[in-house]
Amino acid sequence: MTFMILYENEEINHLFDEKIKIIQNKTVFSFSLDTILLAYFTQIKKNSKIADLCSGNGAASLFLTHYYKKAQIDAVEIQSDIAEMAKRSVALNELSEQITVYNRDAKEATDFLKKDSYDAVICNPPYFELDSGHKVNPNEQLAIARHEIMINLEDIIKTASGLLKTKGKLFMVHRPDRLTEMITLMAKYDLMPRKIQSVIPKKGREANIVW
Repeated sequence: MTFMILYENEEINHLFDEKIKIIQNKTVFSFSLDTILLAYFTQIKKNSKIADLCSGNGAASLFLTHYYKKAQIDAVEIQSDIAEMAKRSVALNELSEQITVYNRDAKEATDFLKKDSYDAVICNPPYFELDSGHKVNPNEQLAIARHEIMINLEDIIKTASGLLKTKGKLFMVHRPDRLTEMITLMAKYDLMPRKIQSVIPKKGREANIVW
């Protein structure tokens, strides 16, 4: 059994009937339904090499190990406190041989991860442009996670294109109102959308997530 020191406001949550544990700090960052959907809808070969950009506390990477036990995952998160939390979750689950967490800028991922070598890139990015009318959260860590302060949509798609092998796949969740922009940018960086899945919060409502 692996024991883990928890810091103030942290707790351990369980996923998949307690098979996977994740450290969370609800005052800073918690994974959402978007992250669960990202991992659930990702369809890859069992031994794929995956880059998880803007990986946060590592939730999507941890989810994927449940489905793909032979996959190798490189998770990239720019915020040091959150990346450190992800590293401790990886250690708690004894997954250090499967998941490597980099506390680096995802825009620069092709500088420290091998280009043209990944079967898949996954990303749950910041959704909101700084000039989009959305109020920026006064909590800096939450603001960086939700708004394009450190990275924007074009940065992500450009980086993903650089990391992917020929016939590699990008899996990303985002807002429906940016779908046209996503498709345009993918074409710019030689990526072709093959499947679009919309998600509605409840019957009769408009979609609030696209994957």
